[in-house]
Amino acid sequence: MVVILKMVAFDVLAQDDFAMKYLIDVTRSLDTFEIELEWDGKLKLENEIFQFAATAPGTYQTMDIGRFVSDFRAYDKKNRLLEVEQLGVNQFRIDQPKKSVRITYKVAETFDTKVKKNPVYLMAGSSIEEDHTLINSHTMLGYFHGLQGQPIHVKLERPESWRVGTALPHRDQALVAENFDHMVDSPILAGKLTYADTILDNTRVEIYTYSANNKISSTDLLSNMSGVLDASKQFLVELPVDRYTFLYHFEPNPPGQTGAWEHSYSSEFVMPEGEFTPSRMKSIEHIASHEFFHIVTPLNIHSEIIEQFNFVSPTPSSHLWLYEGVTEWASNILLYRGGKMDLNGYLKEAWSKKIMITEKYFREDWSLQDIALRSYAEEGQKQYGNIYYKGSLVAGLLDIRLLELSEGKLGLRELILNLVEKYGKGNPVSEETFIEDIVDMTYPEIGDFFNKYVLGSEDLPYEEYLKKIGLKIVRPAKQPVSVFKAKKLTSEQGQLFDAWSQNLSLQR
Repeated sequence: MVVILKMVAFDVLAQDDFAMKYLIDVTRSLDTFEIELEWDGKLKLENEIFQFAATAPGTYQTMDIGRFVSDFRAYDKKNRLLEVEQLGVNQFRIDQPKKSVRITYKVAETFDTKVKKNPVYLMAGSSIEEDHTLINSHTMLGYFHGLQGQPIHVKLERPESWRVGTALPHRDQALVAENFDHMVDSPILAGKLTYADTILDNTRVEIYTYSANNKISSTDLLSNMSGVLDASKQFLVELPVDRYTFLYHFEPNPPGQTGAWEHSYSSEFVMPEGEFTPSRMKSIEHIASHEFFHIVTPLNIHSEIIEQFNFVSPTPSSHLWLYEGVTEWASNILLYRGGKMDLNGYLKEAWSKKIMITEKYFREDWSLQDIALRSYAEEGQKQYGNIYYKGSLVAGLLDIRLLELSEGKLGLRELILNLVEKYGKGNPVSEETFIEDIVDMTYPEIGDFFNKYVLGSEDLPYEEYLKKIGLKIVRPAKQPVSVFKAKKLTSEQGQLFDAWSQNLSLQR
């Protein structure tokens, strides 16, 4: 049985001025979304262009969603067709926008649609199958120029038995977003899902899971993620959200690049389905730790480029070192400090392995700023993965340098929490002066650190910095790099190691 939501009156939503009211139909095809958009207000001439996304926040890839769009039509209030012209791959111009009241179009799912270049990452894509659908709104919704900030209401026409997982609030049978950016920031997973939730202090944590062959359930995931959530809470002191949603999609042999995609109030995972083994859960835990930490950055610490995202032309932020590098560092060290990972396991995962990968597979002459600013280019895409390796290593070195300069009173964690307090959601940092602001908040020597290892590409001083906290790095012939704790530490090393191994009291 299908729930026909299309006929439910939209009048109940008119309390929002000029809301854009979408209907997404996933019942008519297993490879195409059918979309209808209505609005109560009147478009102006400057709103004549309807825009689909060229890219999306946090993906750092060119997507050109207009490639997947077909049968785009515009109508007046008497249901007569208006002339429409496609200006480019992602733009459609309505000839008489003032007369238009509705548009319809079809969008092919990205999972199974073959493209010649720039395939969309699965976790940032869309899919329809008989028993579920994955909706990332940038892959099918758009906005009129000048109206990116308008409220959006979405009704999903779907089988009645389907459960819907999303961080979006509901109102009158519709999902409600503050604007297009908020809608893109809120993926939707619907279908034959399992569900589990828990309360972490004042934050409700929800898990929705699609597992094609029912091998992994939300209850399984939640029971094994409690340590990650507790460690995150210890690291952050207070979670900056009152609700957080994990969306998991497992299927055998996914047709593309799998992974996870962070959002402000949720994260979405597309991963191969398999037996629920300890090794598989360990991998899921680590990725979950990384994605969950994004509630700090970019939610609470980001530049104006992220605050007002440009969906028309990909515009990179130079602070990718923060958004992904620091997040990857935090996702590991919070597990160590929270007792979820022992020292040897942490050093292997966060140092030895990352040093080996960054030196073996990526160019050493690319700085973290190069990776960020050139991320949309072809060569940049080849180097992009290094942000999770070199970026994390640089963050780890920055943590040690801060602890040294502060005599064990302030590390990178404490700096991050101070930045959250200073900026927070809705108060972006300056793209141009953010590093200078960090230097002003810390020590002049930190400016030199950024110039060498974030803006520049000087060799990373592993041995020098690790020695400060009593760690050693060895490079045996034809053997992997190894980082371990020295057998004997000086008094100064021991004090700094102790400070490094814990979440310090905040000095504000």
